[in-house]
Formats: sequence, structure tokens, C-alpha cells
Amino acid sequence: MANYEIVGREDFSDVTYLLEIHHPMMARAAKPGQFVIVMLNEQGERIPLTIADFDRDKGTITLVIQAVGKTTRQMQDECRVGSSLYALVGPMGVPSPISHARKVLCVGGGLGVAPIFPQARGFKETGAYVIGVVGFRNKNLVFWDEKFKRCCDELIICTDDGSVGIKGLVTAGIQQAIEKHPDIDEVVAIGPPIMMKGCADATRPYKIKTMVSLNPVMVDGTGMCGGCRVKIGDQVKFACVDGPDFDGHLVDFDDLMTRLGRYTQTERKALEHWEKSCRLQREVGARVESANQV
Repeated sequence: MANYEIVGREDFSDVTYLLEIHHPMMARAAKPGQFVIVMLNEQGERIPLTIADFDRDKGTITLVIQAVGKTTRQMQDECRVGSSLYALVGPMGVPSPISHARKVLCVGGGLGVAPIFPQARGFKETGAYVIGVVGFRNKNLVFWDEKFKRCCDELIICTDDGSVGIKGLVTAGIQQAIEKHPDIDEVVAIGPPIMMKGCADATRPYKIKTMVSLNPVMVDGTGMCGGCRVKIGDQVKFACVDGPDFDGHLVDFDDLMTRLGRYTQTERKALEHWEKSCRLQREVGARVESANQV
């Protein structure tokens, strides 16, 4: 058995789930903003996942995953407490700089809520006044609100339908926080590219430093493949070794979203092929079981 045993799992919704993995060395080394590359099995693809939490005492790291593609769907089906991951490499990437800002706004949207937590906690540990803004589609998808309340001086929850907190996108929460606290020194935002673009646009008029965590497609995680290149101002950077955190006011989000869109069809075909294989396996299993009963 591999050393990367899954010791905890929690399902937040039908597509979002948490895995807690035993890896004492990585737990000791992990810092906010870093990521890992995971392989489910020997034939599996390498997927980058941001570290959502780490516990140095327990020797574990936590990943929060959204089942949107073939591998993340397969992990949702197969990753249970007691099972193991084939490979787990990290921590990778440049740790998020936890500055000495006096007042910080930490913004997470959707799956970005999980990786923004270590940063909010890190800022709180340095003595900053931390305002959290987290966004979800509805109240049934809200998770970790109690964890955020323990490390945030204020927490603003935004939902698309207004079922909890304020109605609207996280940009509505940002605007509310800025109006109440015009002395915010820094904003850190993690989430889908379109959401981070909105956050950068919301803070630009106020000239508030805004850092975002980019999520381009990665292969090797060492800067060799060039797949994760992003445009930052007039420079080209590699998110795996230069990031994943960059100045949100300099990021070319349109280019990032265009590059991500190029792989949509390939990802869809891979998911359809896997789903078809699963159906065939279930049908064969059902026929074998029926034959054995006879």
C-alpha cells in the first residue's frame, strides 16, 4: 500500500468533497497558497490541487475537490477512508506572502473558499484584522463557515439566491467591506477566473493591492512543459513555479480563460469515455451476479 493514506472524507454536496491525507512530512512543510500534484493510480493523470488546510500535529493535509472532470469524478467514487493515493507530490508553488498588512480582505468563491482559509488563518496569526468574504450559489452549499468565523474578525457570506447572507456575488461583499473599512491594505481572492477578474475590477478604482491564485492547466509542475504559462502585465510567467499567486491588476484573465477553454472538449470526451466504461463494468458485474445466483 502507498504511504498516502486517506484518513478522512467529508462530502459537502453531490460534487464537492474533502479528503484528509496522512503525510507528516508534507504537513510540516506546507504553507498557505501552495499546491500538490495527485495521481489516483499508476495510469492516472497528474492533477494539481491547492492545499486547503494542513495539520502539523496530526500530520495531515486537506484537499477540497470538485468532481467536474474524469479524474476528479473517479476520485469521488474511489477515494474512501482507508484507501490510498498512488502519488502525491508537493508542496509546490511559491507560498503566499503573508504580509504585515494591518487589515486584509480574504475572498473565496465556490471551491476557492477552501484554499483561501489557510491564508485567512495566516494573516490572523500575524495580528492582522481579517475580513472574510465567501460566496456560494445557495445556503445548502455553504461549508467551513464556522472555521472562518474562528479566524476572521468579520465574515460576509454571499449567495446567488440570497438564501443566506447577502444576495449577490462576492463583489457585493467586497464593496460592502470597502465601504465599511476604507483602510483595507490588501485583498486576496481565490476562485474561478471570472470571479477573480471581478474582484480585481472591484478593487482597482481604490488602488488596493489585490493578489489572486491562478489555476491554468499543469502537467509536470516544474515549469518544463510550459502548459501553465500566463500573461502578467507585459511578461509571461509559469504558474507552477512563479505562482500560483499574482497581482490581480496585472493578470490577463481573458487569455487565461481562453486557454482553459481549449481543453473543454478533450476533458468532456475523457469523462464520457470513463462513464461509459463504468456503465459497462456495472452491467457485466450485474450479469455475473445473476448467473451465480442461478
